[in-house]
Amino acid sequence: MLKNLFNLIKEHGTDAVINNPAIPNEQNNAVLADATHSVADGLQGALAGGGLQNILSLFSSGENHSGGNGLLNNPIVSNIISSFTNKLTSNHGIGADQASVVASNLIPGVISSLINKTNDPNNSSFDIGNIINSLSGGGGAQNGGGFDIASLVNKFTSGGLDTNNDGHVGLDDLISKVTGGAQQQQTQNAGRGLMDIIKGFIK
Repeated sequence: MLKNLFNLIKEHGTDAVINNPAIPNEQNNAVLADATHSVADGLQGALAGGGLQNILSLFSSGENHSGGNGLLNNPIVSNIISSFTNKLTSNHGIGADQASVVASNLIPGVISSLINKTNDPNNSSFDIGNIINSLSGGGGAQNGGGFDIASLVNKFTSGGLDTNNDGHVGLDDLISKVTGGAQQQQTQNAGRGLMDIIKGFIK
């Protein structure tokens, strides 16, 4: 998932990063890596905070407004933009105003594209179940966690969770499982393990 995310951000980073005179060319890949880390860390942080429903709502097609502009008001996206802005200033010496412009130009478009791809049945590069599993250490049924995330996502996006009486695991149980898994992953990534993985994609 991380490699696909890095490649997606690289695709969207042509104007905001690569062709931006405020960012030295030798820093382009490092900036894109920081953007990838900000997105992954932001989504993982939301899951670790018990925000699975907020993630599912974000990734439902109805939340995707006009090319990403409406996403600026989403708290998860706002947190990602803020995190990336801070990385631009602290890691790359970019002024606060310019860093804010770069982050605001790049991140919403990336999230918008990510949402579109997860909702496109003909696109296999991203899947919401795999994204959640990746960020929470693999909590899906296919990984032995006993949860079918894809099925529950479908019930959530179709409004069917409240009327689910078929004996399957409830959303509260899933939130607890995913939250715990994401918190554990955050602890494991505290030593910049996540960033080390992302930097491995830079060629």
